[in-house]
Amino acid sequence: MIAGLFKFNGGVKPDTHKNESAQTPIRTAPMPARLFVPLRQSARTTARCIVQPGQKVLKGERIGVPDEFLGTAIHAPTSGTVIGVELHTMAHASGLGTRCVIIEADGEDRWIDHHGFDKVDATREDKLAWLRDCGVVGLGGATFPSHIKAGRGTGIDTLVLNGAECEPWITCDDRLMREQPADILAGALILQELVGATRIVVGIEDNKPEAIEAMRAAVKDTDGDITVTAIPSIYPAGGEKQLIRVLTGIEIPHGKLGADFGVQCFNVGTARAVYRAMAFGEPLISRVVTLTGNVEQPGNVDALIGTPVTDLIAQARPKADTNRTLLGGPMMGFELPAQDVPLGKGINCLIACSPSLFPPPPPEMNCIRCGACARACPADLQPFELYWFSRAKNFGKAQEYHLFDCIECGCCAYVCPSHIRLVDYYRFSKSEIWAREREKAAADAARDRFEFRNERQEREKREKAERLAAKAAATKAKLAEEAKAKEGESGADTGAKAGEDDAKAALIKAALERAKQQKAQVQAKNTDNLPPGVEAQIAEAEARRQAELAPEVPAQDTPPDAPEKQ
Repeated sequence: MIAGLFKFNGGVKPDTHKNESAQTPIRTAPMPARLFVPLRQSARTTARCIVQPGQKVLKGERIGVPDEFLGTAIHAPTSGTVIGVELHTMAHASGLGTRCVIIEADGEDRWIDHHGFDKVDATREDKLAWLRDCGVVGLGGATFPSHIKAGRGTGIDTLVLNGAECEPWITCDDRLMREQPADILAGALILQELVGATRIVVGIEDNKPEAIEAMRAAVKDTDGDITVTAIPSIYPAGGEKQLIRVLTGIEIPHGKLGADFGVQCFNVGTARAVYRAMAFGEPLISRVVTLTGNVEQPGNVDALIGTPVTDLIAQARPKADTNRTLLGGPMMGFELPAQDVPLGKGINCLIACSPSLFPPPPPEMNCIRCGACARACPADLQPFELYWFSRAKNFGKAQEYHLFDCIECGCCAYVCPSHIRLVDYYRFSKSEIWAREREKAAADAARDRFEFRNERQEREKREKAERLAAKAAATKAKLAEEAKAKEGESGADTGAKAGEDDAKAALIKAALERAKQQKAQVQAKNTDNLPPGVEAQIAEAEARRQAELAPEVPAQDTPPDAPEKQ
C-alpha cells in the first residue's frame, strides 16, 4: 500500500487551458474522402505493405504487417479502395515524407469479420501476439508496442495507469476517463495479468476532478487492488519516470526503466485500446484527439487514423486569423510543416495558433548561465551545459552529460530568460548522434560484407587448389598403374609385333610394283585419225617418254690405264 505522494525535482506551472476543450463530450469525426494511413507508426519501425493499388479493403482489414521485433500490424480504418501506396508528408517537424496507403472511402464503413480473443487454452504469448496483430501501441505519444512493453510477465509488482495528462491544452485522456472509465479499467486488468502485477495505481492530476470521480466510481465495481490517486498539477508530472516517482517514491536512475524496479506504466488510452482488442477484436484504427486553440468549437473527436489534419481542424472551425497549427501541446509539440499530414496513433492534440494567442517567440539572447534551466529540469540535468555542447557540435561531451536522459519536456526553455529554444538544440544533437550511429552501423556492415567476401574468395581458391591437387594425384596414380601393367605385357607382344611389321612392308612393296606396271601400260586413246604432223610429234614424245622410262646406263669411266688423247 502506498502511504503518500512524493515529489520530483524541477517542473513548472504553465497556464493549463484545459477548460476550453474539456467541457464537451467526445464527438465522432466525419469520415474523410481519403485516408492516408502511414506505414511508419513510430520512429523505430515501418510495417510491410501487403495491399496494392486497386484492391478493395474492409474496415479493420490488415494492410501492413510487422517485419521487425518492434513492429505492429497496420489496418484499414474504413472500407474502400486502395488508390495508391506512395510517399506523403508525415507528421514530423522535418516535413519529410513517409510511405502511406491511400484509401478512398466507399462510405459504407463495412467491417471485416472480427471477434474477441478466444481465451480457451490461450497462453500469454498468444495474448501478446493478438495485441501485436491488432496494432496496439502506446497512445501517450511514444507509440511503443504494448506487446513488447508487457515484458516477460514476471518481476513487475505495480502497474501504473497514466492519466496525468499534464501538458497544457490537451484533454483527450480527461474526456476518455470521464466517459469510458469501465473500458479503461477492464484494459488495465488485462495488462495487469500480462505484466504479472499485484496492484494497479491510477495517477490523475488534481485539475481533473470529474475524471477522478468517474474512475473511482468504476473502481468500486471492480475486484482487485486498484487505487485512484490525485497528484499535484505540476508539469511534467505525466512523464513516466516523474509519475512513478510521485506515486511510488522510486527514483529511476540514468539508463534504467521502471520495469527494472518492478513498475510498469501504461497510458489510459492504451488500456482502453487493449480492452477493445481483446474483447471485440477491434484493431487500433482510431484515437481520441483534442482540437483546440484559436477555434470556435474546441473539443475532442474520435478520428480515424490517416485522417488529414486539415479535415480535423476544419471540424473545430478555426478563426480567420489562424496562421499555423501545433501538433501536441505547446511545451513538447511542434509546428506542422504542412496541413495535409495524416493523423497518426501518437497524435493526441492539434492546436490552431494565431499571432495573439501564440505570439512569435522573442529573439534569442546569449546564455548568462543563470541556472534557472537546471532548477526547472525534472531529469536533474544541466541544460545550459547541454546547450553549449550542442551548439559547439561537441556531441560526445553532450552524451557524457546525459543528453539522452532529456525527455524534451521544455521546462528549461520555458524558464530561460534569454529565450533560447533549448529543446531544439537537444533534438538537433540527438538526431546528429543517431545519424552518425546509423552511418557507423552501415560502415560496419559494409566492412563485414567486404571481409566476408574476401574470406569466401580465399576459401573458394583454397578448395579449388585442393580439388586440383587431388585430381592430379589420382591421375598420377592411374598412369603409374597403367605403366606397370604395360611392362608386364610388353615381353609377350614383341615377337608378334615384329612379324606384323614385316608382313605390312611386303604388302606395301607389292602394291607399289603393281601401280608402276599399270602406269607403264597406259596407252593414249585419242590418237586415231590424226594428221601426219601430229602423229610425228606424238611419236617423238612417246620416244622421249620411253627413253626416260628405260633404265639409265651408267656412263663408262675411262680406264685408269688408257692413254690420254692428244
